[in-house]
Amino acid sequence: MTSPVVFVELDATVAQAVEIMLQNRISGLPVVDKHGHLVGIVTEGDFLQRVETETQRRRPRWLEFLLGPGRLAAEYTHSHSRRVEDVMTRAPVAVSEEAPLEEIVELMERHQIKRVPVVSSQQLVGIVSRANLLQALASLSREAQPIAQTDETLRSLLMAEFAKQKWGPPAPIYLNPIVRNGIVELWGTITDERERQAIIVAAENVPGVKEVRDHVVCVDPISGMIVYQPEAQ
Repeated sequence: MTSPVVFVELDATVAQAVEIMLQNRISGLPVVDKHGHLVGIVTEGDFLQRVETETQRRRPRWLEFLLGPGRLAAEYTHSHSRRVEDVMTRAPVAVSEEAPLEEIVELMERHQIKRVPVVSSQQLVGIVSRANLLQALASLSREAQPIAQTDETLRSLLMAEFAKQKWGPPAPIYLNPIVRNGIVELWGTITDERERQAIIVAAENVPGVKEVRDHVVCVDPISGMIVYQPEAQ
């Protein structure tokens, strides 16, 4: 996560929030009250429809009638108010310092958000953004080193990976990889062409595999006819 966090206070103006975002080259800001408690979050998306840029939402009269005055009043406040308090998203999604990375990614996907504040006893202590996830991925990729394994071990690891997945045909009944000198020869039958690349990726990700050669045949599950057969390598 990123810590300390760049934030904006609840009584700040929209102009102040925009200036902070531009100065720090960030697209979102946590909002805290006078006690440092997280109370909201404001993002560049909140400034897309503003009266200053004449981009406030406009609708046909018939749709405005259907939406009702309450919805229209709320939209007017959001596009015209100069206070962060009126523009921010209240009660934002947040996690504790102990939250696993898997939980954070799941929250980002479910709520379609780009950042998740981190709190401790309601105090804002950090923030995890998509940029942080990319940095972690880059760091892990640099640290990953090929591991020398016996051919028997490589095959066992690959078969174990196949056994964990629900998308492919069972191995070794329909998939029977052969490993020689770190080179994986994939033999077998699939009924959906999309399974092919997943099988190849699984083999490529086994530490110590030098090369993957595809000989898997795709067969139509109804007619039993061969749909695709790789060229001989």
